[in-house]
Amino acid sequence: MTTTPPETRPLPTSDLGTLVMMAWSGEAADGKDMPYLLACTLGDAADGPEAATAAVEKMLTDAGLPVGGELVDGHLKPSLPASLLVVAGQAVVTMPRLSAQCTVGDEWLTAVAERGYAYLLFTTLPWPGERPGATVGHEEFSEFVTADATLKAAAHIVLPARSLRG
Repeated sequence: MTTTPPETRPLPTSDLGTLVMMAWSGEAADGKDMPYLLACTLGDAADGPEAATAAVEKMLTDAGLPVGGELVDGHLKPSLPASLLVVAGQAVVTMPRLSAQCTVGDEWLTAVAERGYAYLLFTTLPWPGERPGATVGHEEFSEFVTADATLKAAAHIVLPARSLRG
């Protein structure tokens, strides 16, 4: 009889809890708008927020996306197991065992069209606010996304944008 070591056991998606993704754009250091995506868990996994945090971290590191590490540039890493599809006003991020999408606004679409990529911040910290469907205030969102704890607990990824062509 053989056993699988814990570090190679598959990660049940339910361990992640509910994952959410939000889009925004803002001026970057070069003076042009940057399209951003924030992905995180709501911390509502069956075993609680700590289990959800651990599951997200495992999923990211298993995919070769360092948490709290350097920026991963998908342009320089064609084998990156994460992709971004922009179609019909939606941003769709696909990773092993995960597909997440969110509606994006016109400013975000313009920014991603100009740059050809988006900056994904996938944090292991659970979202502190309301549950899905609730409106998120600018101040609440800004506080979470710019907090040192959020940034240090995140994988930072530049994802080239793909689209469907007719």
